[in-house]
Amino acid sequence: MDIKETVLSILNDLTGEDLSDQMDENIFDNGLMDSMASVQMLLQLQEDLNIDVPVSEFNRAEWDTPNKIVAKVKDLAND
Repeated sequence: MDIKETVLSILNDLTGEDLSDQMDENIFDNGLMDSMASVQMLLQLQEDLNIDVPVSEFNRAEWDTPNKIVAKVKDLAND
């Protein structure tokens, strides 16, 4: 499974919605995610993709759309 598929799968599990056609929608502003779901997402990303995403460095504005999440995870995976 590639990074985009993994991210979408995790978001689907957390939100109950297929966001593949809403890649630029703000998942916080539209009420699909909150701070608790963010922590769950980060933990799941770490587990599934073996990347380190420190919660202390989480900036919601950088993680507020599926496209931004995919981009951040790709950056972290390449570090």
